[in-house]
Amino acid sequence: QVQLVESGGGSVQPGGSLTLSCAASRINFGVSRMTWYRQAPEKQRESIAHISPYGAPTYADSVKGRFTISRDNAKSTVYLQMNNLQPDDTAVYYCHASDFGIQQDYWGQGTQVTVSS
Repeated sequence: QVQLVESGGGSVQPGGSLTLSCAASRINFGVSRMTWYRQAPEKQRESIAHISPYGAPTYADSVKGRFTISRDNAKSTVYLQMNNLQPDDTAVYYCHASDFGIQQDYWGQGTQVTVSS
């Protein structure tokens, strides 16, 4: 069974940092595009960063310059380094995998990030 397990969420003050991790199992990680989404209360889920199988990152304007996505194919893990967090970043963060090998998509269970003073 495919699993995407996020970790690293929590509560921080504005200006703080967190690093999220998403460990994947039983997927073709090396041929998967990995994406971080987030969903704030009463808002639609939005894509904030993705990274190609070859490591090319793309960011939403809302996080560009503050968040960094990276991947370790040897560990089948994708990371999201989040700096200068603001209250508007409060959301549940989800990991998503698009396995280009077998054309399947997968979601993690989400991890809560809360930014408040």
